[in-house]
Amino acid sequence: MIPMTLRETRIDGLVVLTMKQVTDARGTVREFYRQSSWQEAGLPDLGPWQQVNLTETKPGALRGLHGEAMHKLVAVAAGEAFGAYVDARPDSPTRGVVETVELTAGQQVLVPRGVCNGFQSLGTAPTQYLYCFDVEWVPGMAGVAVNPLDPALGIAWPLPVDVANPAIISAKDAAAPPLEL
Repeated sequence: MIPMTLRETRIDGLVVLTMKQVTDARGTVREFYRQSSWQEAGLPDLGPWQQVNLTETKPGALRGLHGEAMHKLVAVAAGEAFGAYVDARPDSPTRGVVETVELTAGQQVLVPRGVCNGFQSLGTAPTQYLYCFDVEWVPGMAGVAVNPLDPALGIAWPLPVDVANPAIISAKDAAAPPLEL
């Protein structure tokens, strides 16, 4: 058994977790969320979830950076990803701080409201990336998008990003503005 562990990051409220995992001859059970464990660890109560999305993203493709007015719990269900997080909250003491995490099954990231989340799919198979939201996403909701290729952020995406290739990055993400500090 692997117990649940958490690691604070340089971004206020952004936490990287290893899920509680039990493995036997049949495979592995990962505890994605158990409210009592989260409360014992001093993490915020996130339930009940209002929306859960699972994206399947081709290797090399990049999604983000998006910071909506919602808590997100994100994880890789299959494959691997390079996650990037940018504090875009106007009044945050860690505004502008960037954190990156190599994500594999069994890890998850708690992303606070207003912190931008993005990832690049790695490996040879598509990445299945799970998002749980404490608020339903609606068009036009409060939030911010930041250009994931903004050189000022210094994100070293592991694979090249061709901004002219919509299979690698959406036109909307490529055209997002830089983070203004």
